[in-house]
Amino acid sequence: MQSRLHSLVGAGQSVWSDQISRTMISSGELERRIERDAVTGVTSNPAIFAAAIVGSPDYADQLTELARRGASTAEIVASLMTADLQQACDSLRPVWDATGGRDGHVSVEVDPELADDTAATVAEAREWVKRIDRPNLLVKVPATSAGIPAIKALIGEGISINVTLIFSLHRYAEVMEAYLGGLEDYQAIGGDLSRPASVASFFVSRVDNEVDNRLDQIGTPEAVAMKGLAAVANARVAYSAFLQTFRGGRWNRLAAGGARIQRPLWASTSTKSPAYRDTLYVDTLIAPHTVNTMPLPTIDAYQDHGPPVAIMGPEEFAHGQMVLERLAEVGIDYGDVVAVLEQEGVEKFVDSGRKLMADVDRARGEIAR
Repeated sequence: MQSRLHSLVGAGQSVWSDQISRTMISSGELERRIERDAVTGVTSNPAIFAAAIVGSPDYADQLTELARRGASTAEIVASLMTADLQQACDSLRPVWDATGGRDGHVSVEVDPELADDTAATVAEAREWVKRIDRPNLLVKVPATSAGIPAIKALIGEGISINVTLIFSLHRYAEVMEAYLGGLEDYQAIGGDLSRPASVASFFVSRVDNEVDNRLDQIGTPEAVAMKGLAAVANARVAYSAFLQTFRGGRWNRLAAGGARIQRPLWASTSTKSPAYRDTLYVDTLIAPHTVNTMPLPTIDAYQDHGPPVAIMGPEEFAHGQMVLERLAEVGIDYGDVVAVLEQEGVEKFVDSGRKLMADVDRARGEIAR
């Protein structure tokens, strides 16, 4: 009998883990998740690595060795991350091979401090590709205004990209355009269109957090009744836009050359409010050609008590559009919501990256003494 998570795979959705650590890899947990929970990918970000590395004994020996050799803090952090990412890529390589490169990916994020610098983002993405040296690596580039041309440039070089921190439908349209334009550029220089893979990471739960707070401030019965609806509606309308984009003449020409669809990825899918069921951002967003990257507790929750699969369709897309319109009517400024979330998303990753650097620098200093 298939597990609940395997049933998502049967519906065309991939399950990725939004967590990575050396313990997860060395203990065999990642392999068990691949087998038991249908996990076919792993994502990381500065917050995830900060949580994994800081205070963990798993990294002490490597950190000590590097510090005693005189490595800088930045070199130590890069080395610690590289070791984990390479091992994760190797663990998922059989999945990558078996799926023809559709799944089996591991993601690493460019320094979020570079979110407003296109050229620096492109340069660091290239460095990560060289450093990890695995075909199943995805480099995460934030969907900021400076990130959009970086995405196009990197896809145009055949580099696989996980576009992260997408909140806005307008920004998502720019992301898809950057992907298609990058593929066309790559094709123009004779590139193999089957080489670059990409996912577009649409953040979910944070939308409800921000909108719910604003609905409470508005305080009318009509506003309060809309709580908990914005995030799913936003993602469903995004998926409808995906279906419209990846069909027709332009896409068909690229697909004929071997190009891969840029799959929507649902990120930030753990519920933050105790008022909402813990599988809300999983069971409402099931559809072909999608990925749901879940923290391990959400994976466990859906495996334990996730409801039967219900695939999104035209009725859900229409309802999502209606919800967004109703939110505007009760006083929610969508443009301001997504702008705030994008800025906060970058800032949170910057803070996590700085914390990681500071903690490793402190440990390095203690070893040097």
